[in-house]
Amino acid sequence: MGLIFAKLWSFFCNQEHKVIIVGLDNAGKTTILYQFLMNEVVHTSPTIGSNVEEIVVKNTHFLMWDIGGQESLRSSWNTYYSNTEFIILVVDSTDRERLAISKEELYRMLAHEDLRKAAVLIFANKQDMKDCMSAAEISKYLTLSSIKDHPWHIQSCCALTGEGRNMYPDVFS
Repeated sequence: MGLIFAKLWSFFCNQEHKVIIVGLDNAGKTTILYQFLMNEVVHTSPTIGSNVEEIVVKNTHFLMWDIGGQESLRSSWNTYYSNTEFIILVVDSTDRERLAISKEELYRMLAHEDLRKAAVLIFANKQDMKDCMSAAEISKYLTLSSIKDHPWHIQSCCALTGEGRNMYPDVFS
């Protein structure tokens, strides 16, 4: 976990930083984006293409790219990778059936040349739902401990309530 925070703090040396928010459809990516931006829940619909917002924290600018997660859009995710410093992967903690797809997409991203230096934050979203998987269960299933070339951290959250927000890295709070 220390590496992920060190990577975040190293961002303060630069002016603007690119962050991509990815995950399968209905994981909560857009809701998390607007929690970061406005600290409130906004009504969302499925993202076709991407949403982009700038978030300024302590005079540091983060360009946040929320990329649609529908199956037909995932093959175009790599067009957003250039100059990305930070990946936020949002996982629906109730969607056991598609966790294997999330894992496949995660490792496909980590193998991409344009993301070789990117840090990874995984949000185990929808922790307010009955029978959700814990962050530890998701971490084990995604075999996160095998990731050696990228600093990473997994965080439980609920985008709708903001639960877990106090645990988000300081740079995004």
